[in-house]
Order: sequence, then C-alpha cells, then structure tokens
Amino acid sequence: MLSKEFKLWLEFEEVDVNNWQKDNDFCNIHVTLEDGRHYGINIWTYNFLKTAIQYNKKANKNLKGLYLVPPDLFVEELTRDCIEKTISDLLKIGNIEEVLNQSVISKNNNGV
Repeated sequence: MLSKEFKLWLEFEEVDVNNWQKDNDFCNIHVTLEDGRHYGINIWTYNFLKTAIQYNKKANKNLKGLYLVPPDLFVEELTRDCIEKTISDLLKIGNIEEVLNQSVISKNNNGV
C-alpha cells in the first residue's frame, strides 16, 4: 500500500512571496512521505512553457528556442491547493519516481 500522507515545502511560500506569478512561473518543491521518501521536484505552469520558449529565442539559448529541457511536472497554477491535489493524485497512480520522469529520485532519511 502506497503512503497517501505527505508534507510539502513550496519555494513560492518561502522565498520572495510577493514576487511570483501563480499562473506563469516556475518553482521547486519538496515532497516528504510518511515512509521517509523525499522528492525534489521542479514545477512549471502551463503558461511558463511559452515564456521559457520566448526567453530562449530572445537570449539565443538552446539553438534559439529550437528545444527546451522540460521540468519534472507541469501544473495549471502555483498554489498550495493545486500542487497538493496534483501530488495526491500522482500518489494514487503509483510511486512518484515511476509516475514522473526519471530525473525525480527518491531519497529516504538515510540518503539512499
């Protein structure tokens, strides 16, 4: 049985809380499960994908926007409610490291 309980640390709640666009930005989160597994996840909003593409074209990065290395997860908005619902749903599907891409690695309290 998968653990359904988790704790969230959300970057936008801790760092410069007045300087985030909930529907067009990115952040890092930490998810800690009851069983000790811990995940660091990079999240973008759907709108931020367009922003990142435009930035890469303008800044002449990634072959002028020809490609983009994606985050671990896309969400509609950067709010605690949206992210809690998302993580809860992902945990119903399976282990986060199996549901998301392989860059998301679980570590328990022993660093393993």
